[in-house]
Amino acid sequence: MFILYIFCVFLPIVLTNVIFYNVTTENVKNQRMKDISRAVEQIYNQFQSEVEDAVTISSVFNLDYNINQILETEYVEPAAYVEAYDSYFRRILNNYTPLYASVQNIKIFVENPTMLHSGGIGFISNEMKETDWYQQLTERSDAHIIFIRTQQEDQYLSDQRGIRDTFSVISEMNNYESKMHWKKFVKIDLKTRSIEQIFKNLNLQGNIYLVNDKGKVEYTTDPAVDWRKESVDYESLTFPADSIAIQSEPSHVSYLENWRIIGTISEEEVLRVVRQSREFVIALACLNMILPTLIILWITGSLNKRLVQILRHMKKVKNQNFDTIKGVEYLDEIGQLTSEFNRMTIQVKSLIDDVYIADIQTKSLELERRKAQLNALQSQINPHFLFNALETIRMRSLIKDEMETAKIIHNMAKIFRTSLTWGKDRVMVSEEMEFIICFLEIQKYRFEDRMEYEISIDPTAKSCKVPKMMFLPFVENASIHGIEPLRHGGSIKIQVEREGDELIFMIRDNGIGMDESKVRQLYGYLESEEEIGERIGVQNVIYRMKLIYGDRFHILFDSEPGKGTFIQVRVPVE
Repeated sequence: MFILYIFCVFLPIVLTNVIFYNVTTENVKNQRMKDISRAVEQIYNQFQSEVEDAVTISSVFNLDYNINQILETEYVEPAAYVEAYDSYFRRILNNYTPLYASVQNIKIFVENPTMLHSGGIGFISNEMKETDWYQQLTERSDAHIIFIRTQQEDQYLSDQRGIRDTFSVISEMNNYESKMHWKKFVKIDLKTRSIEQIFKNLNLQGNIYLVNDKGKVEYTTDPAVDWRKESVDYESLTFPADSIAIQSEPSHVSYLENWRIIGTISEEEVLRVVRQSREFVIALACLNMILPTLIILWITGSLNKRLVQILRHMKKVKNQNFDTIKGVEYLDEIGQLTSEFNRMTIQVKSLIDDVYIADIQTKSLELERRKAQLNALQSQINPHFLFNALETIRMRSLIKDEMETAKIIHNMAKIFRTSLTWGKDRVMVSEEMEFIICFLEIQKYRFEDRMEYEISIDPTAKSCKVPKMMFLPFVENASIHGIEPLRHGGSIKIQVEREGDELIFMIRDNGIGMDESKVRQLYGYLESEEEIGERIGVQNVIYRMKLIYGDRFHILFDSEPGKGTFIQVRVPVE
């Protein structure tokens, strides 16, 4: 459910909102850039319209025949000039100046020395010829109209000289070249306040730069640039890393050719509207996540609670506590699983009561039967050995009257007492060896010097437990069937060792040995499932070990006729 929540709820909602936010941001940015571009174009168009108004006025003056006549006339007396000025020229100046709100001042500069230099008329002096606009007009033969940043006329003689804070349209009055005797220029100054009003566009929350055809900043709203006193290269200005620059299309009219307006604005300002809606997008994303999260938590909690309940009852079943799950039965998959678990628990409990307990009782009876068989084996082995021993003592007592008889009888009593101890089925190796020594002493008494024996026991093996009388039949066979038939007797060597988790019993004699068929017969007892009967000896010992150890014991027979017999038995350490 957590993976489902991550990949089907959390990630889709996050990705959807991120994509939505990015797309919205990009759309708003593009729209904002279009608005800014339109604002820049609007500023440029308004600015160009103001300039064109001044150009229109200059064209009117240039084409006015009467004005040109007044300017070309040589006046003998000042009164004649004043009369001509008052009759036409003053009226023309007074009509155009208030007609265009953007026009600050109209002034005509002439070389005619007979005119009075006042009332809109100025003399082209040597100082005037040093100005930028005069040199630009005279140097460019193709320029009849220029647009240039200048200073106001009343500043030429004031302390503000050198501060170029206005723009002027200057035109050479050469329309009537055949009648020209003097150079004439009309200079129309624009109002700086009108220019500033144009550039203070409320749709552009940034800085605006008016750049001329040489890349110089002629006007700017940037307070860091003093455009009135200096001409700064636009390319030399530094801007913040997130600034966006938008420029207008350059004009193709001669007097504004390659002039352009550049607006710079920070990207943060462009995306300000999107930033303001960021909280709304985040709140919407949180709402989209909280509702599915609560639903999934509710479903997951229900599933987890019921699954934990099922797991807890399964652990109880493992501990044989067959309690059913109580509570409301749901119709979903977990509810069906709970119902099936209750049904299975009831069936398992019923099977255990009806089948398993009955099977346990059957197994218990089988174990009791096996134990009875083991006791029967012991009861068969004990009388057989006691009969031979008592017969030997009887025969020896008839022949001799010796003190050794007491020793033999003592050993016999010890063996007899051990064989009658039914409640102790396991004995230590040291106790088993004492039992074997008693038997060998009796046999040695019987054979006199014809039998010798040697016993070696690993000290770590003495405390290990083995089934009672497990090794004695092998010693008995070595003595009776191996050594006794020899005329000159023989020897028996017994060795008990411990290797890791195994106890090793080894017996070797130099008796008459066994042929191959007898060895195969002994190995056959390992595979035989024949029930025990009247026969005793090695067969019953092997059968006892199969009952006790299963397949965890190993036995080895190595014998040849005339070369003796070697037997090795490996059993687990107890």
